[in-house]
Amino acid sequence: MRIAYLGAGTWGFCLASLLASKGHQVILWTSNPEFAKELSRTREHPKLPKVPAHEGVEFTSDLKTALDGAELLVESVTSKGIRPVFEQVQAFGGVDCPIVITSKGIEQNSGLLLPEVILQVLGEKMRKSIACLSGPSHAEEVIQKLPTAVIVASYDPGLMHKIVDIFTTPFFRVYPNADINGVAFGGAVKNIIAIACGISDGLGFGDNTKAALMTRGLHEIRKLSVTKGCKPETLNGLSGMGDLCVTCLSKLSRNYMFGRLIAEGLSPKAAQEQIGMVVEGAYTCVSALQLAQKNHIEVPITQAIYSILYEGLNPRDAVKSLLQRAIKEEHL
Repeated sequence: MRIAYLGAGTWGFCLASLLASKGHQVILWTSNPEFAKELSRTREHPKLPKVPAHEGVEFTSDLKTALDGAELLVESVTSKGIRPVFEQVQAFGGVDCPIVITSKGIEQNSGLLLPEVILQVLGEKMRKSIACLSGPSHAEEVIQKLPTAVIVASYDPGLMHKIVDIFTTPFFRVYPNADINGVAFGGAVKNIIAIACGISDGLGFGDNTKAALMTRGLHEIRKLSVTKGCKPETLNGLSGMGDLCVTCLSKLSRNYMFGRLIAEGLSPKAAQEQIGMVVEGAYTCVSALQLAQKNHIEVPITQAIYSILYEGLNPRDAVKSLLQRAIKEEHL
């Protein structure tokens, strides 16, 4: 199968190699011509050193070349960039092959999940061609073939099971789930809670604090998920609780490390620059708060992270504010 892969970050590089290892011809696209040349020359991603791309992966900065003859399109661009990238795809005449979304986020202002963004750009005719791959998965571990389990969801059950077969390997296990909104939503909003956990650790708080943030954070995610028609039970699985755990507990998580750097005194801008990759939670924090305010839902952790990132609130003052909230009975 000829696969067009859009986005050459660590996750795109990793999954492109995984797909090529199964015998597929993968054309990995980046918008940066110099980066495409570097990848072609070194066959290594600068953030994943000493692990060369599979020989079946080619690199290009020409989107038309990547799309030409594609039998499957996979994307790993940013949540902010997904609309402009697919507007370019549409400008080239669109595609008539299945599309797998691996980015995680909610579009600002519109409140659309990423599958909904692509539907809006490419049209309703593409509904049965869209799938979403999500779950607890660090590129740094997947590329080393460490055991990993993720979720794929689609508007079409037949496509969902086809994608399971395309991506599954002896070390990369893919489970099907029919709730595409729930899968997309859990993967997006957990990044906000990971920033909170990084801040907590950076301030020197303990495991008790982090456990409370994760549990109450999951409660916020569940409350907010109903606004997008998600099934609450989906958030108990790999794309919800599973992804929340791996993102909140690991130093491989850029969202966690972003929060930790801020707690240690860096500005959000400086923390972002030090990480050197997009921190999706910072973008989705705005989207989630907009969604909560529109639907009159209280999301105190999300509000606190927004205030730290965009209003200059001191992280310690944010913690005090959270601890001084009126105590209510726990409802799950």
